[in-house]
Amino acid sequence: MAENTEISTPAKHSKVSDYIQFAKLRLASLVVFSAVICYIIAAKGDFTWQILGWLTLGGFLVTGASNGFNQIIEKDLDKLMTRTHNRPLPQSRMTVAEGLVFAAIMGITGVLILWIKLNALTGILGLIAMILYSLVYTPLKRKTPFAVFVGAFPGALPPLIGWVGYSNEINVQALIVFAIQFMWQFPHFWAIAWRLNDDYLKAGFKMLPSSGGRDKQSAFQILLYALFLIPVSMLPASFNMVGWFYVTVTLMAGALFAMQAYTLFKKCDNDSASKLMFGSFIYLPVVQLALLIDLYLYFHTFYLPT
Repeated sequence: MAENTEISTPAKHSKVSDYIQFAKLRLASLVVFSAVICYIIAAKGDFTWQILGWLTLGGFLVTGASNGFNQIIEKDLDKLMTRTHNRPLPQSRMTVAEGLVFAAIMGITGVLILWIKLNALTGILGLIAMILYSLVYTPLKRKTPFAVFVGAFPGALPPLIGWVGYSNEINVQALIVFAIQFMWQFPHFWAIAWRLNDDYLKAGFKMLPSSGGRDKQSAFQILLYALFLIPVSMLPASFNMVGWFYVTVTLMAGALFAMQAYTLFKKCDNDSASKLMFGSFIYLPVVQLALLIDLYLYFHTFYLPT
């Protein structure tokens, strides 16, 4: 559910650049990273580059389709916001029919790749993520701040998809990597929503947890979830998945992230929200890479894939 924070500016556009913007490929790369890392962790090195490539391609296509369907549904609302008004659909550089065809092709192809090249359960999870994001989370954004909770589910599915892509089952370890990304979604997204609250309000989006918007209550909930993230991120240690390297790195990352959230609580300003937002972009890959490195260092279960 991570959002694109880039503010659109007038520029020359090619059809290729419009399709890239429609699919939000830069945002998709962040999503696919979680799936790929968790697939490698689940496999403990026992995978082929070919299968990893199929996971990457399928993940990009499913995520791109979700982003595309989101833009189709919000076409008229995107016109109202500074950060989105220059997208292909609001500027009529792409028709709704063209967008639907492109998004449908991406979605169907992506799900089939995950289903056929990895396993059926991975394909089903990809389909669920696409439906939840496009058809449930997207319409809810104008109705209730609860949309953030709903959106946290498809936003946290990529690591689960990666893990299940190898294991072909939803086990405790798969649920743990899902839980970490699920809890991370709240301070991550609310930091973005804090920065973009004025723009969101133009389209009637209710994204911050408090009805007062940028207030102490919203900042307190952001801090609370950042603190909750610390014990949730310790679950791999509780289930003997990791050693001291992961614990040390993740505790340090969690403490720094929580300090940023506390600063936002104290100051309630956009600068603190920006620092928390960028901190969230760093936190998640650091934790996931720490899990990967820990498995290699302490369990020595990796070997070079074929």
